[in-house]
Amino acid sequence: MTGADGSARPEEQRAAVIAAVEAVADLVAAGHEVVLTHGNGPQVGNVLLKNELAAHAVPPVPLDWCGAQTQATIGMLVLNAADDAFTARGLSVRTAALVSRTLVDVDDPGFTRPTKPIGRYASAEEATRMVEHGQHWKEVAGRGWRRVVASPEPLECLDIAAVEVMAAAGYVVVCSGGGGIPTVQTDEGYVGVEAVIDKDLSAAILADQVKADALVIATDVEAAVVGWGTPHARPLGETTATQMRELAAEGHFAAGSMGPKVEAVTRFAERTGRTGVITALASIEDAVHGRAGTRVVPA
Repeated sequence: MTGADGSARPEEQRAAVIAAVEAVADLVAAGHEVVLTHGNGPQVGNVLLKNELAAHAVPPVPLDWCGAQTQATIGMLVLNAADDAFTARGLSVRTAALVSRTLVDVDDPGFTRPTKPIGRYASAEEATRMVEHGQHWKEVAGRGWRRVVASPEPLECLDIAAVEVMAAAGYVVVCSGGGGIPTVQTDEGYVGVEAVIDKDLSAAILADQVKADALVIATDVEAAVVGWGTPHARPLGETTATQMRELAAEGHFAAGSMGPKVEAVTRFAERTGRTGVITALASIEDAVHGRAGTRVVPA
């Protein structure tokens, strides 16, 4: 949801959602039931920057609040775009956006070692001001200071019952945006926490919980590639979860980009016995029918 130059003005985000929903609408028109999830990295980054700029006047909001705000904003954009796309195709399908939580373990080791960098680079002075508000920042040589947070493993979508009710009523449901609002269970009840959850790993959990026939992760390339950046680069077609584990162990998939997607579709195939696919957004209908993308099957 950013422009070609990396900017994220409202009009660019709206245009990106409209383009994405066109591909989804084609899938729905072909008769498929769809549950959607999405990332929110740039949007959370914008909220964090506003936190930093206004910290002298307004207390920064915690990360679980940032997640909820961006889920609602992106959900609203999807609702509007989907209604238009479905109407243009003569479909009576409606869309519902759910501000939803993802359960994580309060004892997850990630909480004791915040390592996930988020937001922009800042000066030492700016970082100090945010540390005074309870945040963790780390200096990156030659770049400045950057906030680091916990990235615990997702365990389950806490609001799956609402997803199931709306999906059963014929809605295309948008949920677990940005990996879901990170939430722990305490003696006092559920509490949002300062963390971010990998959106691809949450997508695998969500797909398992709704008993999806397939998990399709849409990205900006047609397939995962072995030997990326070398003369021996080749796209992967259908492969097994075991083979994907071996390729990942050999270091073929970058941790900050394709790695989490490969891990997500592999986990889905292993846990459910069904198919996980990585492909380009425009190819998701072909991917569902076995004609595109990297398809990970059990075994």
